[in-house]
Amino acid sequence: MKNKDNDKEYGLATLAVRAGQVRTPEGEHSEAIFPTSSYVFGSAREAAARFAGDEPGNIYSRFTNPTVRTFQDRLAAMEGGEACVATASGMAAILATCLGLLRAGDHIVSSRSIFGTTTVLFNNYLARCGIETTYVELSDNAAWEAAIRPETRLLFLETPSNPLTELGDVRALAEIAHARDCLLVVDNCFCTPILQRPLDQGADIVIHSATKYLDGQGRCVGGAVVGDAERVGQEVFGFLRTAGPTMSPFNAWVFLKGLETLKVRMQAHCVNAAGLARWLEVHPAVERVYYPGLESHPQHALAREQQSDFGGIVSFDVKGGRDAAWQVIDATELLSITANLGDTKSTITHPATTTHGRLTPEARADSGIGDGLIRVAVGLEDIDDIRADLARGLDAVADGS
Repeated sequence: MKNKDNDKEYGLATLAVRAGQVRTPEGEHSEAIFPTSSYVFGSAREAAARFAGDEPGNIYSRFTNPTVRTFQDRLAAMEGGEACVATASGMAAILATCLGLLRAGDHIVSSRSIFGTTTVLFNNYLARCGIETTYVELSDNAAWEAAIRPETRLLFLETPSNPLTELGDVRALAEIAHARDCLLVVDNCFCTPILQRPLDQGADIVIHSATKYLDGQGRCVGGAVVGDAERVGQEVFGFLRTAGPTMSPFNAWVFLKGLETLKVRMQAHCVNAAGLARWLEVHPAVERVYYPGLESHPQHALAREQQSDFGGIVSFDVKGGRDAAWQVIDATELLSITANLGDTKSTITHPATTTHGRLTPEARADSGIGDGLIRVAVGLEDIDDIRADLARGLDAVADGS
């Protein structure tokens, strides 16, 4: 989306509100929802041309829908990509990327510090298709390079990671990937394009769970893949067209409304999360706090370099292991005990028994996810109320009661 006066791209906040919209003859101000499965063609020739790809236009809502297209175009503009494919969920976005771009015999190098279900997808399902995965430490660039084999096609990471907020050096990993003719795929769920644009730092593809911050109010499930016109616009899109892990028009409309407020929400999430992290860092019941905005975070300098702020996720280890962590969680009255994140409402979860509960104990240990770990997705409530809600359980743990 260009400014007609100076051919300059608009700012992110403007793109989040305006990009991608094409008004109908009705002249609607808000984006329209098109709840239709199919479209009427003007002639048999036009239908044949569209199905053959000789003419642009809507064909069938499994892979062409005006509301979904608006969301795709808007998110692509915000991430600085040429194309976006919207999917039914964040996991569907990862699946579509892998099956759209890989084949039997190919190899993935992935960070160990990824969402537990992503690990299950790689180990249990992509492996059945003959696609093998090797896991490395997210922050160890030498380990990434050493793990690449002749058949490696793709490097995959979340940065910051879930739930320990570890960072990968996107620029360095892009150089490593491209030197060996591999693609770099970055899950940007925690930061969104407001805080981080991986494509600008050399990544090839960006993954989103739109369910999280892009929506921002916990209303709908969806995902997205952003990248270039060939790999994403043709190959990943081709998988979606055939297999059909499709985003619904209604969900796309909800996500469009979420994008309009994304910048102001992310700014508020960051302020609250930073305040909570600093408070937790000095609480006697807390062993360690994981938040890139803290100077104690081992990759604080990298976070300052490749992100514009530090995000809304704060994780921390409670002294006393699982029993103490559950005690803190169960004592909350305001925070929602749920595994979702990115909501205006603060959420709290125990990763070892929820988001990463399907992993083996050894895999959790390798990822640094202990029994005392708690993840808080800091919402937009008053920070004093969030702290007070956590203090109830933390103070009891500190007192031994």
